[in-house]
Amino acid sequence: MSRPPCCRRIAAGPAVAVFKPAGIPTCRLELVTMTLDEYEALRLADLEGQYHAEAATAMGVSRPTFGRILEAARRKVAAALTHGSALLIEGGPVTTGTQGGPRRHRCGRHCATKGQEP
Repeated sequence: MSRPPCCRRIAAGPAVAVFKPAGIPTCRLELVTMTLDEYEALRLADLEGQYHAEAATAMGVSRPTFGRILEAARRKVAAALTHGSALLIEGGPVTTGTQGGPRRHRCGRHCATKGQEP
C-alpha cells in the first residue's frame, strides 16, 4: 500500500474554476479535471517561468514530484484543447499559503518540514 501524499502548498486557487469552448453548453461537453496542485505547478513553471527546483520548493515537494505534477497538468490541458473538452480545476492534496508550518496528509497525519518532527 502506498503512503498518502503530503499536502502541496499553493499560493491561491484559480480565479475561474471551469474553462470550456464557447457556444457549447457544459452539460454536452466531456469534463477533464485538473487538481489545484497541477494548476499551481502549471502557473509557477509556465506563467511565472520558475525553474523546477525553485517551484518545487515553493510547493513543498521534491523536484521529481514537481515534474510529475507538471507533466500531468500539461497532459490534461492538451487533452481539453485538442478534444474540445471543458477543463475543471478543483481538489487535490493542497494547503493554501506560503508559510512553512507543519502540513497534514489528507488522513490528518502531519508532514514534517525542514527542522521539524512530525
